[in-house]
Amino acid sequence: MMNKDLEKLVYLQDLDLMIEEAEDVEKLGFSITGCDELKQAREETAEKISKPSLYRYERLRGKLKRAIVPVKNDICLGCFLRQPTSKGKQGRERSEIFTCENCGRMLYWLD
Repeated sequence: MMNKDLEKLVYLQDLDLMIEEAEDVEKLGFSITGCDELKQAREETAEKISKPSLYRYERLRGKLKRAIVPVKNDICLGCFLRQPTSKGKQGRERSEIFTCENCGRMLYWLD
């Protein structure tokens, strides 16, 4: 079972990416519907996340397009660095949010 904050942060990141894409399309001169609903959903989701986790996410999002990435076969899919085996075992239990030692992204394990 995934950490509740992490699950909400993944959802928040998906919303942020959709909002970003919609705004890019609007800049090209196309009209987009539903962007306000996405922003509302983002706001509601952000309110449900603990402040330290949200702050950490926002800080990473300022530097990186994807602040949260999956780990597959013990490899961070943000920077492709192999994660320590001990971290993988704890990450699979998903009791806390881990950070990649190389790129600083928040991690979640797929397997």
